[in-house]
Amino acid sequence: MAVTVSKFIDVSEGLQPNQFSVGDRETIDSISALDDTYKQLMDKPVACVMAVMGTDGRPNLTPMWFDYEDDKVLVNVASHRKKTEWIRNNPQITLLILNPENMYHWLSLKVTVDREISEDDPQDGARVTQQLDRIWKKYIGEGDEYGLRDPSIDERRILFECTVDKIATFGVPG
Repeated sequence: MAVTVSKFIDVSEGLQPNQFSVGDRETIDSISALDDTYKQLMDKPVACVMAVMGTDGRPNLTPMWFDYEDDKVLVNVASHRKKTEWIRNNPQITLLILNPENMYHWLSLKVTVDREISEDDPQDGARVTQQLDRIWKKYIGEGDEYGLRDPSIDERRILFECTVDKIATFGVPG
């Protein structure tokens, strides 16, 4: 795995030439090698905004919980939602994690779906549920099971495993 990280010039120290442009690029072999300044955004319960292409050709933006495992970004969605269909039609996703305490500290990941796992899959379906329960605990902090399933339907979940293609970073935490 080789991922290009585009490091935008940080303006937290004040104005400078070429601000808001890419300052440096580096290649990392794993997202675990990402600088802690940005990796912390992935590890904390900070919501991301997911962009997928809708059928009208425009990006559809959805705030959601962020998760990853090893070098894969994990996107867990309800099977009946339109965005699930859109992801299947165009398996390229962009995620933005914006620090809620400083909008000038963010991380953007461009990812491509490698694998789709249904919660009903007899071999790997339990993993979908376990991952959903894990991020429920990360973001809500209490209870062991995901508590937002739609009670009016038999809501089933889909887990998309994604490879990171590119990363862009900007700013510092404080």
